[in-house]
Amino acid sequence: MRAVEFFREHRVKIGVLLVTALLVFWLVIAFQRSILLLGDPEPVAKAIGAGYLLLPCIGAWALIRELLFGAQTQRMARQLESEGGLPVDDLPRTPSGRIVRSAADEAFPAYQAEVEADPESWRGRFRLSLAYDMAGDRKRARQAMRDAGKLYRQHGVGMAP
Repeated sequence: MRAVEFFREHRVKIGVLLVTALLVFWLVIAFQRSILLLGDPEPVAKAIGAGYLLLPCIGAWALIRELLFGAQTQRMARQLESEGGLPVDDLPRTPSGRIVRSAADEAFPAYQAEVEADPESWRGRFRLSLAYDMAGDRKRARQAMRDAGKLYRQHGVGMAP
């Protein structure tokens, strides 16, 4: 029973670990193949190898960027939680567990007003990101979280509200 509880508690981290391991495996294979192609005497093979070398480089950059983004988001969430600043998850849900969109839309203006009142607050932008996510706007949620991260770094980690 402990294994099931552990999995439930850490399922996101386990998923990230598995996807990261698969991507690292692919990056190693792609890098190896590009080196083999670069070592081939044919100029066309060398050109393909040089082009193919870009794929693991771009993939490694994207992986590192996303892992750092996730780690920073988790640090911000932990800090907000310790301050009691995370929004309460009390919105109604559908039978499948999704938040009812109209309820999320009704709650959204309060978070938007918080950011408008204090645009330099990473805490407000973090909560706005959660509101966008609840409303189903993943693109804006991600951008608001990136903005929160920039403000978090600019104003110093762990600053009092």
